[in-house]
Amino acid sequence: MKPNKTIATIAVMAAVIAALAGGYTYAHRDEVRVSASQTAAAEPAALAAPSRNASAALPDFAEIAARQGAAVVNVSVSGTVKTGVIGGPGMPKLDPNDPFSQFFRHFQIPSPHDVPVQGQGSGFIVSPDGVILTNAHVVADADEVVVKLTDRREFKAKVVGSDKPTDVAVLKIDAKDLPTVRIGNSQRARVGEWVVAIGSPFGFENSVTAGIISAKSRSLPSEGYVPFLQTDVAINPGNSGGPLFDSNGEVIGINSQIYSRSGGYQGLSFAIPIEVAMKVERQLLDHGKVNRGRLGVVIQGMNKELADSFGLAKPVGALVSSVEKGGPADKAGIEPGDVILKFNGKEISDSAELPPLVADIAPGTATKIELWRKGQRREISVNVGAAKLASDQASKGAERKHEKLGLALRPLTQDELRNSDVAGGLFVEDIEDGPAARAGIQRGDIILSANGEKIDNVERLRAIISGNRKHIALLVLREDRKIFVPIALG
Repeated sequence: MKPNKTIATIAVMAAVIAALAGGYTYAHRDEVRVSASQTAAAEPAALAAPSRNASAALPDFAEIAARQGAAVVNVSVSGTVKTGVIGGPGMPKLDPNDPFSQFFRHFQIPSPHDVPVQGQGSGFIVSPDGVILTNAHVVADADEVVVKLTDRREFKAKVVGSDKPTDVAVLKIDAKDLPTVRIGNSQRARVGEWVVAIGSPFGFENSVTAGIISAKSRSLPSEGYVPFLQTDVAINPGNSGGPLFDSNGEVIGINSQIYSRSGGYQGLSFAIPIEVAMKVERQLLDHGKVNRGRLGVVIQGMNKELADSFGLAKPVGALVSSVEKGGPADKAGIEPGDVILKFNGKEISDSAELPPLVADIAPGTATKIELWRKGQRREISVNVGAAKLASDQASKGAERKHEKLGLALRPLTQDELRNSDVAGGLFVEDIEDGPAARAGIQRGDIILSANGEKIDNVERLRAIISGNRKHIALLVLREDRKIFVPIALG
């Protein structure tokens, strides 16, 4: 299991155990300064700089909880998942002469049983008429979403929109005159300042935890659009989607992820900056989707050795390793080996800073880029393109539909190949009733091989299946584990 995981991933494990064991409810992805009084006493008054003492810098946690807690809600979701294993009595009835008969006898294979599951997360009210922000992974694939207020009122919520790349979702409940949080500014927050989280860890509603900001603008391996706030606030399953407050009681982030080797909180938690979330909220409310800018380049970070080889005084910027043919960057004349130093007037000190800046630009906007090429600075103009939406990718997948299996498939992108650490495969974009669905194949699975042969394109999979009239075994990557799934072709 990868050490970096959404709180939802932890929750899914708990959900399966809970469902099989009898329906247990689970959870679903100011700076303190030393007083300067002694120093001031020893120096001339004119030279003594004003300083806050430690007691003045401590926030009133009780006041924050009392004033802001009513605007924090519990989010409960319900739905069904296909789970279970085949073994013993559940083993599919295969012909004893079938070559897969002996194989399946020794392994437990997923079986397509619909098991009811429940999940919990948190959210916070940003508009008196019932607009609520939470995490996208909290409400992903939910059949029903229920929001509970601190006064014990419950409302069925509509998912207005969900943006997976930033893990932000917008809910709407039919209510008026609701308490709301105060929106702050994460950019003004400083490393070392106190922060407070309110949420529903493990279902314990309106729980308050506190800590400090450990770092800003953290880039996580699978998250390209979010410069996370890193904190040491205790975050656990159920805190997902809840607010992160600064010492003034203003929301500066949405608690979203933890870094853990044990599956539980280990002192590292990450929050989506509120500016990112509010921009997503506005687009989802206005358009039902999020439009992002795109350059069409693959970048990598700079180190001292690379900087020396390119003649840069220090390792800054984003090194362009490849350029998409015909893309916005290609049309503007950007080449592999260029180092992007500034984008839209903002300096790029680390490569992770570039994707959020590009995404924030409206498609079609002409933007200035300062880059380093062959020992010289150059400035060029690029017309930012439009990032591909998930729905667009799904449409492309539908064009590669495998009718016999009932799957919409597409090859893995370069980012998916890197993040999945596999050499190739087919991504399951969509699934309909058919042999694959009945066997337990799920959206998001990556098909690596069929009958032991590696699969990189739909045509190859179709050829293998056409030669097998009864059964086929697919090797599937699901989250962090590989499993064989037998499919009766019929």
